[in-house]
Amino acid sequence: MKRITKEERALAFCIAFFPPLWAVVAPHLGVSTGAVALICAGLYVANGNEVKDGVSMSIGFLMGDLWAVLALKIMEYLPWNADITLYITLFVLGAMAVILAAFLPKLIYCPAMLCGWAIGLTIMAPIGIANIGSLPFQIGTAMLIGVWYVGFGVDWVQKKILRK
Repeated sequence: MKRITKEERALAFCIAFFPPLWAVVAPHLGVSTGAVALICAGLYVANGNEVKDGVSMSIGFLMGDLWAVLALKIMEYLPWNADITLYITLFVLGAMAVILAAFLPKLIYCPAMLCGWAIGLTIMAPIGIANIGSLPFQIGTAMLIGVWYVGFGVDWVQKKILRK
């Protein structure tokens, strides 16, 4: 049977303690998309907990959120059937996202932009552009919480615990 390392115990404590606090607080702050923070924290961790990438990752997530709103607005006005409209919109915006991130790699972390776009579309598309209200802001807030509070914060606290 595998023994749980002190690193794993510290991480288990931090994951058990910090994300649930966000889950409780988020609705009181008017954020109904709190779970988005866990997705974004997952990408932060998968990137190696690199705080140096936190800003470009944050910008990437927020750009993806904006990209989702833009996609929904474009799809609302294109005159073709739904499948053609969806394909063309995703084709053009997907290529543009990668190219934009390629030109500004220190500013925009491409995987975060694509992930943020997918998150935004998943949440907002079923509701429709006319009814999204404050959702883009709620999603953006949860994205930033995911990078800085859950991702960076948990890593920072875990390292502090391990030093003791």
